[in-house]
Amino acid sequence: MLTPASIYARCVLALGAWTLFVPLVFAAGDDVTTPPAPTPTPRCPEGQIHDRKAGKCVPVKSSSLSDEDRYQAVRELAYLERYVAAALVLDAMSDQRDDRVLTYRGFLKRKAGQMDQAIQYYQAAIDKNPNNLLVRSYMGQGFVESGDLAQARRQHDEVLARGGQGTWAEVSLRDALASGRTYRY
Repeated sequence: MLTPASIYARCVLALGAWTLFVPLVFAAGDDVTTPPAPTPTPRCPEGQIHDRKAGKCVPVKSSSLSDEDRYQAVRELAYLERYVAAALVLDAMSDQRDDRVLTYRGFLKRKAGQMDQAIQYYQAAIDKNPNNLLVRSYMGQGFVESGDLAQARRQHDEVLARGGQGTWAEVSLRDALASGRTYRY
């Protein structure tokens, strides 16, 4: 029988385990070598993102946001599978030819099942920045999804050749090659 004391003890144990687990799962998500760290921010409506400085949701075109703020929001929205919201944030970026914008445009096309268009965006990002490891990982994962493992391995080899061993980009593509399962971010 559960007593108030045993319920309390279980809650304390669960909370203690959670506080040890969370930093491991969500640590170091601020660059493209790791998955994005979900934030405890409120869910903003489509066309808005959370401005951490202001502490509230603001329009994606707000002058208070930098493109870096927008880029981090795109990564987080993709992680949350909010692809329409991510596309709206991409539209607000000042440089539409930036390789990171092209990378996520390709990612969104791939997630929409439009692999041919995704490859075009991925290739444009690679042409702009051949050392963009994340685009190579996403492209490789797209090849895994479409069953072209030779092309996926080629992208994995490129990630390794460009010093990406052990990065999120490399590990996620390696895992996709081994398991056939790709990542949503």
